[in-house]
Amino acid sequence: MTQGRILSERSTTGLKHVTTFSDLTIEQDMVDALASKGIIEPFPIQEQTIPLALTGQDIIGQAKTGTGKTFGFGLPLIQRLGLNPEPGVQALIVVPTRELCVQVAQDLELATSNRATNIVAIYGGKAYEGQIEEIKAGAQIVVGTPGRLLDLASQRLLDLGNVREMVLDEADKMLDLGFLSDIEKLFARTPEGRHTMLFSATMPGPIVALARRFMSKPIHIRATDPNEGLTQANIKHVVYRAHSLDKDEVVARILQAEGRGKTVVFTRTKRAAAKLVEELNDRGFNAAAVHGDLNQDQRERAMAAFKAGKKDILIATDVAARGIDVNDVTHVINHTVPDDHDTYLHRAGRTGRAGKTGIAVTFVDWDDLHKWALINKALEMNQPEPVETYSSSPHLYEDLNIPAGSKGRLKPTPIKEREPREKSADAGRGRREGGRDGGRDDGRTGSRPAAEGAAVGDGATRPSRSRSRTRTRGGEGSTAPAAAASTAATASTGEATAIVTATITDPFQAPGHPASGTHDGGGHEHHDGNSAPRRRSRNRSRRSAPSAE
Repeated sequence: MTQGRILSERSTTGLKHVTTFSDLTIEQDMVDALASKGIIEPFPIQEQTIPLALTGQDIIGQAKTGTGKTFGFGLPLIQRLGLNPEPGVQALIVVPTRELCVQVAQDLELATSNRATNIVAIYGGKAYEGQIEEIKAGAQIVVGTPGRLLDLASQRLLDLGNVREMVLDEADKMLDLGFLSDIEKLFARTPEGRHTMLFSATMPGPIVALARRFMSKPIHIRATDPNEGLTQANIKHVVYRAHSLDKDEVVARILQAEGRGKTVVFTRTKRAAAKLVEELNDRGFNAAAVHGDLNQDQRERAMAAFKAGKKDILIATDVAARGIDVNDVTHVINHTVPDDHDTYLHRAGRTGRAGKTGIAVTFVDWDDLHKWALINKALEMNQPEPVETYSSSPHLYEDLNIPAGSKGRLKPTPIKEREPREKSADAGRGRREGGRDGGRDDGRTGSRPAAEGAAVGDGATRPSRSRSRTRTRGGEGSTAPAAAASTAATASTGEATAIVTATITDPFQAPGHPASGTHDGGGHEHHDGNSAPRRRSRNRSRRSAPSAE
């Protein structure tokens, strides 16, 4: 909610100096409601628009963001409906985003707290039932986004045929989001004799054309200080050329600046916002996020926590920029450079609201220098070459009043405790030793035959075995006699050693045969020292001579 302030400078439009809303002929119940929140004196845009709007004059109001446009159209709209308006939709306020819809509805609820006027917020992401019930209950003022408004109107749940007052707020943002055709459809559903007001921070050509088409002889009011540039004078603009891998560290140090209050960090994408909020929370900061991947309840909870002070850092995308109306935001950080100068103005306008001062910090990547050049030229900021800056740069600490020695973390990185590896290491060593003894050595040193004659149990020995194998190929040699194996006992040790001999009937396995491969002829091992692989035998059905008996 944008509050009034004591004005030290007034716009040069010829209007007399006013001090309160009562001087603008605002009824006393609304003056008292605003005074209960400390809102006493109007802004220049309010001084100029309220008297004209009360007479029913169509208005195009243009002023920088954060200068009180909501009460500029809200107060005369409420007063024109009367103290006790009849049930039914008589006023329609169209806004581009859900966050701005909630904000505008809250401001108008404050102004109507002392009169019998009901306000309903209509926007997507919420259940239809509650919004439909409020419409049927007789709400006189509807604040909504174009998509949900058209949806309910097409279902004949929202009747716009009796609308007397219509307002387009942040019209340029609706143009950027592609809502221009929806706005035209909404205009077509309202009576031609309505009172229309259009408010925006910028006024591109299509919006001017829209105003000429649907408004009757509008007066264009531009409330600016002639001595003030395109950017707000109460905001300090700092631009750095930063490396993408060092940005999070720089942000963490800026968040430790002296006098820092609530801070808004803008990112270009939803994924970057989600990643940054996770990183800052891991570093010990208290951050929340508002972006398109969150459902409406999550976005509203994050905004409520930020406004209440439970979270002092808000990570947001551009979609949420115009719904962030918090008075005590001291810093705005552009994690990535905006696409154009209008977006830059809206981002920076989240700070320095209600006459307070603020700081806007912008990071420019090497690839985005051309974008910054266009923004700098359009806004006449005289900062064509951003200063190359890292988290350890001395000028970073001086520019933003960061205490010397500040690091990028408020709490140390958590270290996960690991289980001792002694047990697992011993088990792994045992497996390696067992595999070495029982695997490769069996075929190389003959440990298996030696074990056959080794002791088994207490004093018992296993007798040595002799075996013979006959290998056949294609049925040939099937009647060849098997070779007998002889066992020789060593007299000195008494240990039995099994000697296995095999008659080789396959001519391809004979030693020295060119087809014997890398075998040594006995089939035990390769020349490289490894155990010989098992030879696969295949039985082929061939015509063989009958065996002689």
